[in-house]
Amino acid sequence: MSHPIEELAAGLEPPQAARPAARHGYTRLCAALSKASLVLAVVMLIVIILAVQYQVVGRYIFNDTPTWAEGLALQLVLYVTALAVAVGVRDAGHIGLESLVSLLPEGLRLKLEVLIHALVALFGAVMVHSGWQWTVLKWSDMKPMMHVPVGMDYLALVVAGALIVMFSIEHIVALLRGEDVEPAWH
Repeated sequence: MSHPIEELAAGLEPPQAARPAARHGYTRLCAALSKASLVLAVVMLIVIILAVQYQVVGRYIFNDTPTWAEGLALQLVLYVTALAVAVGVRDAGHIGLESLVSLLPEGLRLKLEVLIHALVALFGAVMVHSGWQWTVLKWSDMKPMMHVPVGMDYLALVVAGALIVMFSIEHIVALLRGEDVEPAWH
């Protein structure tokens, strides 16, 4: 007597053969940008840790709080997050329902995957547009303790959005060519 899950699995299409890795110039560019974003995010995380440590030591040991340290840490958190989100899009680390998509026939699955990446690219484009508007609007306002424009906060959206658009286009091109995009950390 067979198990109901085995019966269900028997009716499904066989697993797809692995697609070859994308190797064209645009993929190499995106991979380099993704790796650079990861390295930059790690460096920024280290600077965040050092800035917070400096602030704690200044406050509790020297009784002289460096006011710029908290502002720097908060500024860098925005950029680390922005870079991580963009790399997550390239490495397909974003939320998805792949188990449902994998059950679809090949032609429909391809169309749906292209649509998903196109919608992610559209979201990235909205980030670029809105982030740039806010950057320009707030550029003349200065942060009191760091003496940098408030618009720097919103510039992180522009950077992340531009990378998201590029990485989504990379996925669409790879899908149409029957290739896979390998994660940058490989």
